[in-house]
Amino acid sequence: MKRFLKGLALVVGAALLPLSAHAQKIGFALSEQDAFLSLLRNGVMDAAKATGATVQLEDAKGSKTAQLDQIRHLVAQKVDAIVVVPVDTESTRLITYMVTQARIPLVYVNRKPVDFDQLPPGVALVASDEKVSGTLQTEEVCRRLNGRGQIVVLMGNLANEAARTRTQDVEDVLARPACSGIRILDKRLGGWDRTRARHIVQNLLAASANTGKRFDAVVANNDEMALGAIEALKAGKAWTPDFVVAGIDATPDALASMKAGDLKVTVLQNAAGQGAGAVHTALKLIRQQPVPRFVDVPFELVTPANLDKLLPHNN
Repeated sequence: MKRFLKGLALVVGAALLPLSAHAQKIGFALSEQDAFLSLLRNGVMDAAKATGATVQLEDAKGSKTAQLDQIRHLVAQKVDAIVVVPVDTESTRLITYMVTQARIPLVYVNRKPVDFDQLPPGVALVASDEKVSGTLQTEEVCRRLNGRGQIVVLMGNLANEAARTRTQDVEDVLARPACSGIRILDKRLGGWDRTRARHIVQNLLAASANTGKRFDAVVANNDEMALGAIEALKAGKAWTPDFVVAGIDATPDALASMKAGDLKVTVLQNAAGQGAGAVHTALKLIRQQPVPRFVDVPFELVTPANLDKLLPHNN
């Protein structure tokens, strides 16, 4: 925890460095505005305000085509830097090409671009290491199930590297001897969405009434899907206080659910820290200062045992 708080202080503190007399204009291409990305957006806006930079926000509303058009527009406006949360990480080769051809600094945030290993100078990623997120999550689920049981995995949008990696993390942890007694009963695409996840789990509960195939935990790629699962379990009268539902992101709604005794596991992905880190990295690139290709904002496991310590304002 101390390591995380120290790292966060460095990221946010660096984002508050003063700008030159010329106020920089940052184009911010956001994929959509869900619970987590709204926190990230706020981190970008707050850090920009603190440094005197301005932000032109473009919301693609989940459309890859719209986002590409918005980035073309930002390039044409000759903004000083562009920050992108990609709708589809498979489209980042084109984004990288468009922006770097215009000699505009580019920062990807939260979602790892497919061309990460080939990113040229002047391009960086500010994110958290997804190999850590799903690993922390599934290790805790394994511990709570004592290494035995059946689980359902709810996956995000597989066009995003985070969903693919978090899902693989689950499988990798379950391959360990201590967790090999846990079986994946089903994997479903929940698309990061609470309502869609609720419908999926409702359907699985209905099917289990006929087949007898019951599950002991739901492991979701994000908190919104985890919360949808809890809603379905409660509506279907399948909920017990010991049922294990796990998410990732530690959003305010998720932490409130954990405080109420429902959500058992989440992993803090500091959205505001990523947003602030993206602004700081963009400003360094504008000044032609050295920046690592990957700026890591660490993940932290959150359970009822450390919830109050992590977020004392939730007491």
